[in-house]
Amino acid sequence: MVLENDVDVVIPDKNLIPLRTFPITVPILTFQFDSLYQPPPEEEFTPEVPVTEHFGAAFSRSSVMEILERISQRRWAPLDWYLLAHQAEQLSLLTSRHESLLVLTNLQNRWKKAGVVAYPHQIAATEQVIKEMNGCAILADEVGLGKTIEACMIMKEYMLRGMVSRVLILTPAGLCWQWYGELKEKFGVLATIQRSEYDWERSRVIIASMDRAKRNPHREIIHSLTYDMVIIDEAHKLKNHKTMNWQFVNGIKRKYTLMLTATPVQNDLSELYTLITLLKPGQLGTYREFKRHFVLDKRLPRQSERLRCLLSQVMIRNRRATTSVEFTKRHVQSVPIQFSPEEDALYKCVTCYMQDSVRELGYAAQNVLALITLQREVCSTPLAAAVTLERLIGKYSEPKMRARLEQLHAMAISCSTCSKADRLIELVNRIGDKVLVFTEYRASQQYLRWRLEQHGLVTLGFDGSLSSSRKDWVRELFRRQGDVLVSTESGGEGLNFQFACHVINYDLPWNPMRLEQRIGRVHRLGQTRPVYVYNMATANTIEEHILYLLYEKINMFNLVIGDLELILAELGNADKLEARLYEIVAETAHDPERLRHALEHLAQEFAGAQAQVRAQKEKIDSWLTW
Repeated sequence: MVLENDVDVVIPDKNLIPLRTFPITVPILTFQFDSLYQPPPEEEFTPEVPVTEHFGAAFSRSSVMEILERISQRRWAPLDWYLLAHQAEQLSLLTSRHESLLVLTNLQNRWKKAGVVAYPHQIAATEQVIKEMNGCAILADEVGLGKTIEACMIMKEYMLRGMVSRVLILTPAGLCWQWYGELKEKFGVLATIQRSEYDWERSRVIIASMDRAKRNPHREIIHSLTYDMVIIDEAHKLKNHKTMNWQFVNGIKRKYTLMLTATPVQNDLSELYTLITLLKPGQLGTYREFKRHFVLDKRLPRQSERLRCLLSQVMIRNRRATTSVEFTKRHVQSVPIQFSPEEDALYKCVTCYMQDSVRELGYAAQNVLALITLQREVCSTPLAAAVTLERLIGKYSEPKMRARLEQLHAMAISCSTCSKADRLIELVNRIGDKVLVFTEYRASQQYLRWRLEQHGLVTLGFDGSLSSSRKDWVRELFRRQGDVLVSTESGGEGLNFQFACHVINYDLPWNPMRLEQRIGRVHRLGQTRPVYVYNMATANTIEEHILYLLYEKINMFNLVIGDLELILAELGNADKLEARLYEIVAETAHDPERLRHALEHLAQEFAGAQAQVRAQKEKIDSWLTW
């Protein structure tokens, strides 16, 4: 060989015996020289250039001339030498415990511009997964500690090392845009959100809904491919090995696997066994062995220390109490609204119509939903109610009902005031900073933008009709020169707005999880200022009752970030809670006192679920954390 150097390659033995070091002689071809036809003075060496942290190269005239001679004679080391050297360097990078993470230097400037802070527990988790867990791990940090960032750091590190190219990210449908935004903004990875069956093969990094991916023809296509890395968000949904989700993921051919969940155990230790067996079969033995050695009660383990040792090889769990993560303070304020006389008359007429309809038609979910939505739209803007009434008029042919709807429509059209919008304008002017305003209805969104712009404010609209690139564009416009971003519910998914710190809930959602997700657009890791949340509710209306439940009885705004999701899961899930609210309102539409009593009862159930979740977390964390 013309130029030689020894490279120490650390190769881990699978039987966990002490590491051994093997020298490999590597021929070096890369060099820099001003002119091949005008060599430097005899035996003058160039300064040594470090090729990597492990070896370097220096060149002399004789070595260069010999390289040129060998090239002209077509005599050179076989390609296998170079492949071996490349693999050796990758293996050395992977196994060296003292090797710094490439992702930290590669993304330094990007993170500085985006305001991203890599917390010590995230860096430690990335190093542990790569150096000790061979890229297969359950990231089980408590909610709010940045598991998504950890997973992206691990993925990007492997990409920078040339070890990962094709990636599949499986997540609930509502989180696809959030993953897309995190990867693009913070890691410079342009992923594809899956929309057609052709995306699977032509996309290197693809984000997909678990519910869609597990069904044919998508399932068959995915199982025919091989992925370098598969990332599964909300992995606790794989806790049952008999489900389609578990069997689908188990059939994916993959090299590395990351599973993200804040609740690796919810009801039974068998859930933990199922997750770990999917990640690393045999880690906990057979199910019979696992039950015999480690299960005392379905939520209480035996041989805790031995179980912790096995779990620590495949799971990382950080808690708020042991990390340096601190969220900025959240200030919540109720903003009461008083209807004008004509608005009050419209609301009472709509409420009376709803009560009469419930008495005549009985409780039918579809009918009641439309009527309660109409009542809520009056609380938003008369324009939103008018749009719905116009649609209802076209559906009914019965003369009496049609005449009544036409009367309500005329009242909504002729209503010249919107007290809630007036108060919003006052509030935005008083804040004097960027504001996110959330409304439930497109008609209200358009009306509010028109009213705000009449007062010289720069507004932008954000809704589900925007494409991904247009959403990014609107977000950047808002960051640079916008005053108010008026967003509908679907428009708030996926992008984060830490550069703002004021959120106005113009319309209150009845699903507490959606309310928390709205606030989470600004109150999250990376926010450096206190966050202010304003909840607008009209007095003596259904809005006032819902605010009373969420703010005073449930006290959800003071819950620890992430606990709400666990509590709602204990109650059956957020959608069931929302359905129960509709049912309660429909059944007590004619009796405000009975309505308040029913909401009190629901709040007591919520408090019971909260206490149960707290007890479960304490019990599980007592043996799950090491």
